[in-house]
Amino acid sequence: MLSAQEGMHLNKGLAAGIRTIGFRRWYQRELLSGHAHLVLLLLAVVGVMGCLEVMPTLTAAERLLYGCYVLACAAIGVWALRRYLYLLMRAEAIANQANCPRCGAYGRLRLAQGPHRSGVTRVQCRGCAHEWDIEE
Repeated sequence: MLSAQEGMHLNKGLAAGIRTIGFRRWYQRELLSGHAHLVLLLLAVVGVMGCLEVMPTLTAAERLLYGCYVLACAAIGVWALRRYLYLLMRAEAIANQANCPRCGAYGRLRLAQGPHRSGVTRVQCRGCAHEWDIEE
C-alpha cells in the first residue's frame, strides 16, 4: 500500500527515490509506471478503432464529433507512447549503472554524502562502501 506522501509522485527523481524507497523499489515503480502508459496507449488505439468503425453509419455532424474523438484519442496515444518510451529508456539507462564497480553487487546502493550535481547522483554500495556517479 502506498502512503499518502509516496502516492502523490510515483515518478520521483533518482535521488529522491533512493532516499525514500530504495533503488530497487524506485526501479520497479518506474517500470510499472511505464507499462501503465503502454496500457493507456492500447486503450487509445481501441478508442480510435472503435470510432473509425462506426463512422460510416453516422450523419455528417456525428462524423465531425467522432473525428474530434479520433484526434483526442490519437493525441493521448502519442503522448502515452512517448512517455512509455521515455520512462523505460531512462530506467534501463540508470539500471545499467547500478552495478558496483568494485564488488559487482547490483542495486545495493544508497545515496552518498556530499554535494550532488544536476543530472548526476552520487551513490554508495551497501556492501563495500565504494562510491560512484550515476548519470540520469
